[in-house]
Amino acid sequence: MDHKERMTRQRNVDFDDILEELGELGHYQIFIYILICLPVLFGAANSLSYVFTAGVPQYRCLVPECETSEYPIYDADFTKWAIPDKSSVNQVIGVKTDLCSRYRTKTENHNCTPDAFTTIVESCTQFVFEPTERTIVKDWLLTCLDNQWKISLVGSSHFAGIIVGSFMFGVLADSFGRKLIFIVCIFVMTTSGILQVVSPNYWVFVLFVFLNSVGTAGVYPLAFIIGVEMVGKRKREFTGFVLNYFYALGEAVVAPISYWVPDWTHLQLIVSAPAAIFMLYYWIVPESVRWLLAKGRRTEAKKIVINVAKYNKVTLSDNVMDSFKENSTLQISDEDNSDRMYPVIKDMFLSRKLVLRFVIVYFIWAVNSFIFYGLSINSTALSGNKYINFALVSLVEIPGYTLAWICIKKLGRRISLIGSLLLCGITCTLTIFVQNSNLNWVVIILFLTGKLGVTASFAISYVYTAEMLPTIVRSGGVGSASTIGRFGALLAPFVPLLGLYWDPLPMLFFGFFGVTAGLLAIKLPETHGLKLPETAEEAKLL
Repeated sequence: MDHKERMTRQRNVDFDDILEELGELGHYQIFIYILICLPVLFGAANSLSYVFTAGVPQYRCLVPECETSEYPIYDADFTKWAIPDKSSVNQVIGVKTDLCSRYRTKTENHNCTPDAFTTIVESCTQFVFEPTERTIVKDWLLTCLDNQWKISLVGSSHFAGIIVGSFMFGVLADSFGRKLIFIVCIFVMTTSGILQVVSPNYWVFVLFVFLNSVGTAGVYPLAFIIGVEMVGKRKREFTGFVLNYFYALGEAVVAPISYWVPDWTHLQLIVSAPAAIFMLYYWIVPESVRWLLAKGRRTEAKKIVINVAKYNKVTLSDNVMDSFKENSTLQISDEDNSDRMYPVIKDMFLSRKLVLRFVIVYFIWAVNSFIFYGLSINSTALSGNKYINFALVSLVEIPGYTLAWICIKKLGRRISLIGSLLLCGITCTLTIFVQNSNLNWVVIILFLTGKLGVTASFAISYVYTAEMLPTIVRSGGVGSASTIGRFGALLAPFVPLLGLYWDPLPMLFFGFFGVTAGLLAIKLPETHGLKLPETAEEAKLL
């Protein structure tokens, strides 16, 4: 072995070794981590703000015999005999079937007395809205059952944008850097969120909702990647865990804002415009050192590491400093793994056992997204205060993530996933037996328990899926499972329409798929404490 080769081996330093010297989660990393978590609050708020901006306010038919369109009073006394009672409103899925109905009059003499109206119900085309709340339904008259699909389409366009953004920005971040694309995502999210407010019509609004979700789709995963890549291996789980808390808080904060600001344009501005300040991160947040090293940009990486060491008040060893020289061999690689990936994928498809396993995994991901977002969207239709209900359904994600964290360590992956899915499915199913009773608090508790269960299942699925896949396809496999899951979310906004055929049907759907996914999870192997599979053959042995 010659002198040059000996020197190269001496400088063979893993980046995790550098992080151990810097501090796996030092003062500088904590500061930057808090900064990148803040846009996640706005990303989460933008993701579910449409629940209120496209919410259905209280409205009724205009009764020309009793009022004029210029000065109507929503809760006027004559509505007691001119408008059908709203007793058919379901307390779990709030599809209102009688908001476009009124009683026919006996004569054309514009008499507004009770005896002037019959019990024959007819539809109307003019409406009076409850004055305190303004949504797109009021602005563009998305009233009656004929327009219900347009309200659902807003949610589906959001999830379609998530699918596009997740794929697009993931690829761009690998090519152009985490920081730059993170800033681009924030810019797209902010500008499209603001432009929703000035939309001239419904279809332009839907387009901006789509673009907004394309941007928000990159905010959370890139914040996750930046956070994971700047801390030591023993702190990575912590960073991902805390980021989920920020996301849940971002969802929940939409409720009090909507309560205090019942105008959808103001709400959308509040959850979008302030995020513009995060574009200053271009000059504050450093690029991922791991990405820079993978791209061979060692000089830039060295400057960042020296800066981190300065703020963390540590002195780097000569071995670490030498590792940034051109003749060193830092353990970071950007090689194309496609030549090694395809044989592994081929081996997996040739194994009936692995194919069945990952069909089940993909199904569970789709069910997770379908129920998770379906419950969030429909939380405002629960009886009681819709703002409190939405906040509770969002905040229950925090104990859900915590429960998942504890269970996968104490009980293992498989039993934790089965239990969380069955908990979700059973509680969703039980709501159909009490939804027309006076036990409103029971309905809410069951609803929240279902959301807690599916949140835990979602968190477990990320870890569990990665541990079942061979190393070379692990990242792509989890990404493909996440994409499949988004297609489940795409259907969630249309679930309330099922209530038109039978009131309990939406919750029965959630319950059925939750229980089915839980039972199918029995076929999956336990991976807790086992070595991660490197090949398809090792994956089969799990």
